[in-house]
Amino acid sequence: MIVCFVLYLPSLLLAALAQTIPDADLAAFVPDSEGDLIFLLDSSGSVSYYEFAKVKEFIGNLLRPFTFGPQDVQASIVHISTEPALEFSFNQYGSRQEIQKAIQNTEQRMGDTNTGKALFYIKDNLFEEKRGSRADVPKVMVWVTDGLSTDDVSLPMQLLKDMGVTVFIVSTGRGNYLNLSAAASQPTDNHLHFVDVDDLHIITRELRNAIIEIIRTRRLHAQDITATSFQIIWPNLLSRDTGHYLLEYGLVSNPDRKLRKTLSGDETSAELHDLTPDTTYQVTLFPESNVHYIQSQTIQVSTLPEIIWTRRLHAENITATSFQLIWPKLLYRDTGHYVLEYGLVSYPESKLRKILSGDETSTELQDLTPGTTYQGPLKAKLSIYNNNVF
Repeated sequence: MIVCFVLYLPSLLLAALAQTIPDADLAAFVPDSEGDLIFLLDSSGSVSYYEFAKVKEFIGNLLRPFTFGPQDVQASIVHISTEPALEFSFNQYGSRQEIQKAIQNTEQRMGDTNTGKALFYIKDNLFEEKRGSRADVPKVMVWVTDGLSTDDVSLPMQLLKDMGVTVFIVSTGRGNYLNLSAAASQPTDNHLHFVDVDDLHIITRELRNAIIEIIRTRRLHAQDITATSFQIIWPNLLSRDTGHYLLEYGLVSNPDRKLRKTLSGDETSAELHDLTPDTTYQVTLFPESNVHYIQSQTIQVSTLPEIIWTRRLHAENITATSFQLIWPKLLYRDTGHYVLEYGLVSYPESKLRKILSGDETSTELQDLTPGTTYQGPLKAKLSIYNNNVF
């Protein structure tokens, strides 16, 4: 008997220490994450009170480092029981402390294990805007189960995955591997875990990292905005071997007319040019992956107004066929350029055009008609905002 205690003491000690591992293992916070996380919690009578408490502890530890709010991570819990029940929606709690308290206060519902009903409930109700669901952020569902269900899950689970939901399954029982692997997102090795309820802490870090990889902020943004162009930037979502991008853009005021660009999977930016000044464009990036589904992203970008100076110009060195046009220094070479249009006042439909560098402050117009009046604007094409110009 003494020998047995010597052999088992290390494992018992590790089991006791394991209760503190999740807290010690956590990062202070998880930056740059944005997603809606759904926890499908088996609250039926097939789960013991002890198991239910351990699963709540696991969910709390999994979520502890995240920042919560409408611009960060949101979480929701749905119970599996005879009838599905919403514990809290995405927009009900907006801080880490509130989420942790809500998880601790979650009570088991008992009843039958109607997982399929709960999945249909999520599909039909949880993605509504009034529940706090955001259309343009990743959706992740974590289903914690003892492996049993009294109704079919295949159809509603597939419908959720077709909607772009990434499904992780944590089975604490002896569920059918083939059924669960078919329900989880692919590849199965990354999305399906079999673990004893007392060992949930072992997979906490691995599952959290997998979720972070999906919800890490991967938003489109625009830079170098001018009156007629801007550059679209996005993180590295694909590679040359795993797919390509389709970039679609057009006027918000004319949504039926769109332009498209196909880009290699290793590209992370594209310049859109020949645009209309002072106009709002809608841009959508479709990552076409041959490995797994990646949600499309959409932003709206407004081009800058076209600034026209009708004053502060003057002419010097006027002759019968030429004059020099002079203006104050308004731009620099790297902040934009000028477009000068000029023509006869008596014939406004006919204009000549000159492109001038941003560091120029004068230009000579030649080969003009004697005894004739000319007019035309000097337009400054800004590539950045420069308050000194205005």
